[in-house]
Amino acid sequence: MLKTIDGLARRLVGSSLVNMRRFLFRILSVGPIPNHIAFILDGHRRYAKQRNIAEGNGHRAGFLALMSMLKYCYELGVKYMTIYVFSIDNFKRRPEEVRFLMDLMMEKIEGLLEQESVINEYGVRIHFVGNLNLLEEPVRVAVEKATQATANNTKSNLLICMAYTSSDEIVHAVKASCQEKWNEIQQFNANQSPNAVTAGEKLERDHFIYLVDIERHTYMGLAPEPDILIRTSGTSRLSNFLLWQTTNCLLYSPKVLFPAIGLRHLVWAVLNFQRMYPHLEKEKKQL
Repeated sequence: MLKTIDGLARRLVGSSLVNMRRFLFRILSVGPIPNHIAFILDGHRRYAKQRNIAEGNGHRAGFLALMSMLKYCYELGVKYMTIYVFSIDNFKRRPEEVRFLMDLMMEKIEGLLEQESVINEYGVRIHFVGNLNLLEEPVRVAVEKATQATANNTKSNLLICMAYTSSDEIVHAVKASCQEKWNEIQQFNANQSPNAVTAGEKLERDHFIYLVDIERHTYMGLAPEPDILIRTSGTSRLSNFLLWQTTNCLLYSPKVLFPAIGLRHLVWAVLNFQRMYPHLEKEKKQL
């Protein structure tokens, strides 16, 4: 009997919290809602150390916090969410830590696809961003599986940055742009016509590399630029993350460690975005 009453009470409290959250989001939606929010997930190891628990449990707590953030963002109407999961620089960590993180990533990628997960509930399409060839084969297989499994989801998007740095992204984009232009030149030379002089002049004009060419070949080219970038643990540096895309992005650095992030931090970030929105839009128009 007591278990039944306890279960009923939990359901009532849970339902009340959901209704309160929805009411709060309706109030926020009176103002502009960010289209894209990016997160640097900082503080897992410190969280574990503070609570005297294993580092792995700190990362697992962070995964639960991430699922909550996903749910809140998509309930609010955010269409794109990007998370910085694993930097190329992380490969320099202790081999046993890298091995653990790879295993954990594979476990959580598979967990994202569970029937009851936020991904399926909110129709989220997953994109993996970065130099994925650097990942171990089992992780790449899990990445491909998750990409294919969510390919038909259209309500919102989750971009997971793995084996990623902005410097690597920019180098990749420049190389890809040069290769594309070189291929066009090669094709033109192989199919020269009687009007080769005129066509050659046009070719010379068309085969400069422009800003739009580089942006089209960036890993993040499939999403709009972020409106808000949240880095937990009170650190304000970007750590080689989205350097190309954050010119007019609001940066928010709450002191909370990521596994302890909550709804109040997201709400405060959105309120700051709405306060700064006229200035941010003016800056964009001046570019």
